[in-house]
Amino acid sequence: MSDTITLAAETRDRVGKGASRSLRREGRVPAVIYGQNKEPSAIHLEEKALVKALMTGHFMNSVIMVDGQRTLAKDVAFHPVTDRPTHVDFFRIAADATVTVAVPVVFADEEESPGLKKGGVLNVVRHELELVVDASNIPTEITVSVAGKDVGDTIHISEVTLPNGATPAIEDRDFTVATLVAPSALKAEGAADEAEDTAAEGEASGEA
Repeated sequence: MSDTITLAAETRDRVGKGASRSLRREGRVPAVIYGQNKEPSAIHLEEKALVKALMTGHFMNSVIMVDGQRTLAKDVAFHPVTDRPTHVDFFRIAADATVTVAVPVVFADEEESPGLKKGGVLNVVRHELELVVDASNIPTEITVSVAGKDVGDTIHISEVTLPNGATPAIEDRDFTVATLVAPSALKAEGAADEAEDTAAEGEASGEA
């Protein structure tokens, strides 16, 4: 499960583009905390601490304590040239809240997949799964096994083992997570063989 991230913050006395630019020159990142029918809080964070948190790889699906408030990161804006963070939106959550988060998918048991052994390719349809989970129990990742999967097989969400209490945010269909497809070389060989068979059938018909 994702660890709680803690970020120190200070209240912004001024808002607006000019004030934000001034904060960024000082190594600070403007941010806002909203939600729970409370007034938004304009704050700023230390850029180095924020970048370190972003580098964990699970910033967007972790509970983040900011200025003593329990939050989830909803959006991070980056500079188009430097990729430095320029603004963050945080959403307040209660300790017992149920939240919707995007959780990364990892695939396991490749050595136990007949399709991959024969040269098939795993076509990942969803690199993340949108899940409804308890805010205190957000998974870091979801492991999907490809054991026993052959070329042409499809892995649906119904086959994926989710943590206790977690449910897919999409409820109206058994959506595809990944498929196992033949590599292009095999497809080309198959097409060539089919063309040869068709030509042979045509010649046989002509002789008849």
